[in-house]
Amino acid sequence: MSQNLEENKKNAIEFYRMSYEGNPSKAVELYVGNEYIQHNPLVGDGTQPFIEYFEKMAKEFSDKSIEFVRAVAEDNLVALHTHQKWPENEEYVTMDFFRFDEKGKIIEHWDSMQQIPKESANGNTMY
Repeated sequence: MSQNLEENKKNAIEFYRMSYEGNPSKAVELYVGNEYIQHNPLVGDGTQPFIEYFEKMAKEFSDKSIEFVRAVAEDNLVALHTHQKWPENEEYVTMDFFRFDEKGKIIEHWDSMQQIPKESANGNTMY
């Protein structure tokens, strides 16, 4: 079965947004397949550790925000490039990668996160 790349991009964004904004249980229900393999070393494998991690983040950092800068899809993968703002004016650039199953459900996740420095040697943004 071929992948619907536009649908996968939309679903990856909504999954991430819903989880980040404090409703990871609903995000898992709507967007995750029969398994969920996690590669972020701060989050346990499977859906329950994922839910617990994002519920904790929502309670501890309720005033954080996220902007989805771009989404790129190829085959069964979606990459999201985001700008996150956290308390005390901390800002991060993140890259998240999601693998989808043949039914269009998320089954695997990788990410990388970097704090945005106050100054840039090249004058370019990280976006």
